[in-house]
Amino acid sequence: MGTGTGIGRVRGLGSARHGAHHWLAQRYTAVGNLLLVLWLLISLATLPGLDYESVVTWIANPLVAVPLMLMLVSIFYHLRLGMQVMLEDYVHDKGLNFFCILLLNFYAIGGAAAGIFAIAKIAFTGIVK
Repeated sequence: MGTGTGIGRVRGLGSARHGAHHWLAQRYTAVGNLLLVLWLLISLATLPGLDYESVVTWIANPLVAVPLMLMLVSIFYHLRLGMQVMLEDYVHDKGLNFFCILLLNFYAIGGAAAGIFAIAKIAFTGIVK
């Protein structure tokens, strides 16, 4: 840095103009999670039984499988947004921060993909082994 002009001393320290988008994305996913989890709880409560065959038949319905997949994507994206903020605030070493966010992205994408695969497998085949 230096002792140059005022703008020269603060260059690179101001707003990157990305905070509002990140904050709004967290709020949108929180509302989506709330609605989808409420839908899930109400749907499970109205099932006649929670045995394996009933649940597999329920998940095989496209009107159930699609919202379940959307819920997984929304939950994992919300998790990624929140954990990214935490890592950016508390991991100060730039290399470690980059590595942690990289692992977080792999975890979020992998978790959502595994969940979507499981739902798709049930929806298309009706069996899980």
